Amino acid sequence: MSSDISHNAEKRWRDKLASHAIEYPVERRKSRAVKVGDVIVGGGFPVSVQSMTNTDTRDIAATVDQIRRLEEAGCEIIRVAVLNSSAAGCLAEIKKQISIPLVADIHFSHTLALKAIEQGVDKVRINPGNISAEWKVAEVVKAAKGAEVPIRIGVNSGSLPEDLLEEFGHGDPRTFVGAALRELEILEKHNFHDTIIALKSTNVLCTIAAYSMLAELADYPFHIGITEAGTLFSGTIKSAAGIGALLARGIGDTLRVSLTADPVEEIKVGKKILAALELKREGVEVISCPTCGRCQIDLIGLAESIEEKTRHIKKPLKVAIMGCVVNGPGEAKAADVGIAGGKGEGLLFFKGEIVRKVKEADMEAVLLDEIKKMTGE
Repeated sequence: MSSDISHNAEKRWRDKLASHAIEYPVERRKSRAVKVGDVIVGGGFPVSVQSMTNTDTRDIAATVDQIRRLEEAGCEIIRVAVLNSSAAGCLAEIKKQISIPLVADIHFSHTLALKAIEQGVDKVRINPGNISAEWKVAEVVKAAKGAEVPIRIGVNSGSLPEDLLEEFGHGDPRTFVGAALRELEILEKHNFHDTIIALKSTNVLCTIAAYSMLAELADYPFHIGITEAGTLFSGTIKSAAGIGALLARGIGDTLRVSLTADPVEEIKVGKKILAALELKREGVEVISCPTCGRCQIDLIGLAESIEEKTRHIKKPLKVAIMGCVVNGPGEAKAADVGIAGGKGEGLLFFKGEIVRKVKEADMEAVLLDEIKKMTGE
C-alpha cells in the first residue's frame, strides 16, 4: 500500500512539473526597432550595453581617450554631457575619432539639442521635466526627423513634472509613466517614431513597476537602468537587482549601469548582468564556490587571479574553480574546464570528468594553459 501511495504522489508532482515547464531566457518584449548609428535598439536585436563619459566634453582628447577605453571594455553606445554651446561644438570632432554611436545628453536648452543634431550625433537624449515649452520640443523633433536622428525620452527621479508629482507623488511609477507618455504624445503629434524611452528611478521597485506599466501601453524600445544607483559596490547590487528583474521579465533593449565609479566599471557590470541571464555569452565566466571549512587552498586568490587574467578573452567559456575535491567536479559539470582543490593538490576536470591531478603550486598555470588552448587567446 505504501508503495502505491508513493507512486501516486510522485505521479502527481511529476504531472505538475510537466505542466509548469518554462523556457529561459524568457521571450523578449516585442518592440519596434530604432537605429542608433550602427546599433539597432529593440526589435528583438541583442540588448546593448552603454555608458556615459565623466570627462569635460570640451576636452576632446580626454573624452576620446575615455570613450576608447570604454569601447575596449565592450561599450556599444556612448553618451556625453552637452553643458553649453562650446561642448556642443566639439561633438563632430569627437564622433570622428570614435567607433561607436555618440549620444548627446541635453538638459534645459533645446538650442543645444539643435546644435548637437547639426554636429551629426547618433541620438539625442532629452528630459521631459526640464525642456518646458512644447514648441521647443517640437523644434528638436523637427530637426531630429530631418536628420534621421532618434530621440531618447529620459525620465528620471531628478526632473519630474510638477503637476504629476503633486497628483501621484515622487515615488509613484505613474509619475514616471505619465511624464513619458506626455512627451511621447508631442513626438507622435509630429509624426516622429524613432524614439527610445527610459524611466529611471533611484528606487528599484518603482523602476520595475514603471517599466512594467509602460510595457503594456507603448511598443517603443526601452533603455533600462537604476539612476544614481551609488558607488561601485552598492550601485552594482541595486543595478543588478533592478536591471536583472526587468530583463528576466523580457523587458529591456539597451541598458546603462549608473555607478559613482570609473565608467569602465559600468560596462563590466552590464555585461555580467546580461551573461548571468544568458542574454549575451562573451568571455570567460568564472564559476566558484563560496568556500567552507573543507577548503584547503587559497580559493579566493585563485578565482580572482583567473578572472583578472582572462578579462581580455572574448570567446565564451565557463571555468569552474572549486574548493573541494569531493563535490567540486559534480557541482560544476556545466563548466568547460575547472579545478577542484584538495590538500596540496587539485583535480583538473573537463565537463565534470576528472582528467588528472595537479599540484597546488601549478593549478593557476595549468588552468590558464587549458583556457588558452580552448579559446585560442
